[in-house]
Amino acid sequence: MPPLFAAQEPAAAAAAPSGTSADETLSPTRLAWRSFRRRKLGLVGTAMVLLLVLVAIGGTLITPYDPNGMNASVSMHAPGLAHPAGTDRFGRDQLSRLMEGTRISMLVSFGSVLLSLAMGLPLGLIAGYYGGLVSAVIMRTEDVVFAFPTILLALMIVATLGPSLINLVLAIAIIFQANVARVVRASVMSVKEKEFVEAARAVAARDAVIMARFILPNVMSPVIVQATFHLSLAIFIEASLSFLGLGAQPPTPSWGLMLNESRTFMEFAPWLTVFPGLAIIFAVLAFNLMGDALRDALDPRLSER
Repeated sequence: MPPLFAAQEPAAAAAAPSGTSADETLSPTRLAWRSFRRRKLGLVGTAMVLLLVLVAIGGTLITPYDPNGMNASVSMHAPGLAHPAGTDRFGRDQLSRLMEGTRISMLVSFGSVLLSLAMGLPLGLIAGYYGGLVSAVIMRTEDVVFAFPTILLALMIVATLGPSLINLVLAIAIIFQANVARVVRASVMSVKEKEFVEAARAVAARDAVIMARFILPNVMSPVIVQATFHLSLAIFIEASLSFLGLGAQPPTPSWGLMLNESRTFMEFAPWLTVFPGLAIIFAVLAFNLMGDALRDALDPRLSER
């Protein structure tokens, strides 16, 4: 994948040579954006993600009712004008709880992915740049993470630390950082042999400076794509563990917890299960569509298709 940023290589000529196409004179960032705009499903996914983020930011300010407000007089009402997604056994408006659940899902997904980047990027940079014994120690440690199925490892960590959203974010971040470190290491091993890195070494630049200023900007493309897919996976993991009682705790309106609470009412109140399930599908699909488009736009083998 090409770098997102203009690398620390000599600047291109101000004017394109005769016979050079207009695309060849654009920066990698502009080329990636042009390619991304051609992918309609990617734009749809991005719009869906923006909608989720806006709902999460709005929180209780835009919900039609108090997400935790109980009203026994409207208990188990089917979807209607007053309550478009129905109500649960406590008379709580399901649409309001779904919207508040969006905030929980976005906080967990973005928080865990950002934390995993903070953990995995330095490890991948160090392993790829120094190689040898340093790389072997780091990557063999990460292999321990890869040895466990994702959900099982998340269950083990949360069960050990205790059920809470903070521990859930930490558990997901620990799992994801191994993927981030592996992707970064592979990219660094290629970039560190480039001429501009050798030139930095020739002028006695410190290793930390070389990694931060010359290597890191040129390995971010695959990391961004990986992070996008991690966002969708984090939503799924959060919903799964909340369903099992190891994530959000009542009365927090998490989508997974809402599914768990509605299990016993599926036969005569199916809306209690359908709407949280649709919310999870919508969020996962949104990030996957955007991630697919980003991958294609940042991959030179696919960007021209």
